[in-house]
Amino acid sequence: MNIKIQSKSGVPIYEQIEAQIKESIIDGTLETGSPLPSIRSLASDLKISVITTKRAYEELEKEGMIYSVPGKGFFVDNPDVQYLEEKRTLGIEDEVGGLIGKAKNAGLTKDEFKDMIDILWEDVL
Repeated sequence: MNIKIQSKSGVPIYEQIEAQIKESIIDGTLETGSPLPSIRSLASDLKISVITTKRAYEELEKEGMIYSVPGKGFFVDNPDVQYLEEKRTLGIEDEVGGLIGKAKNAGLTKDEFKDMIDILWEDVL
């Protein structure tokens, strides 16, 4: 599993892990029943605390994204992907709405804001 941690992002590490695993489930990279790395293994690979990894897995389990089998490990559950995609889209809409508000407060026009998005779109990931 390819998880990238950005220590200077301001987002807690467990949330970064949670978000990346969730995204892999939504986009089909991780399929129902797929095993996840053990808590210790993932912590070791990422060079982070076992407690941090455990918290990420616990949050994913609460959301029904993964499940644990005692003595076997964690596996991808069968979540409602359509609902998760809609939830993700709503989250993006909220963030964009906040950015539009900031742009308006800064005096940017709609066209200037669109130009900014067009330019940045190519540079991000």
